[in-house]
Amino acid sequence: MFLKRPGGQAQFSRMLALQMDGGKFDTLHSWMATNLASDLTLPRLAEQAGMSERSFSRHYVRATGRTPSRTVEELRVEAACRLLAETALPIKRIAERCGFGSEETLRRGFLRCLSTTPGDYRNRFGG
Repeated sequence: MFLKRPGGQAQFSRMLALQMDGGKFDTLHSWMATNLASDLTLPRLAEQAGMSERSFSRHYVRATGRTPSRTVEELRVEAACRLLAETALPIKRIAERCGFGSEETLRRGFLRCLSTTPGDYRNRFGG
């Protein structure tokens, strides 16, 4: 799956970076990307990976250099970026589709990952 960012934004995709790692969590990353609106808590991810929570967390950080929750947030923000740029869906609906649960949680994720708000992102990159 090719993920290209709109406008003049840097062409970086968290999913592509994860796929390029060629690591033991490739299957999990694909599953995460297709289930963003689902339960992606540490216990659920560990279960999907077939590992205990503690072991999964330790191995995941060692393999990827980031926590599972950080990866989930980045994948969700990336999906929200695509929807903001390519659709006219309300921000509340985008937050639900991407698994954030609320507009406020989406907003906080955007601020942490992109240092901007979803509304500002849409104004700048929306089509």
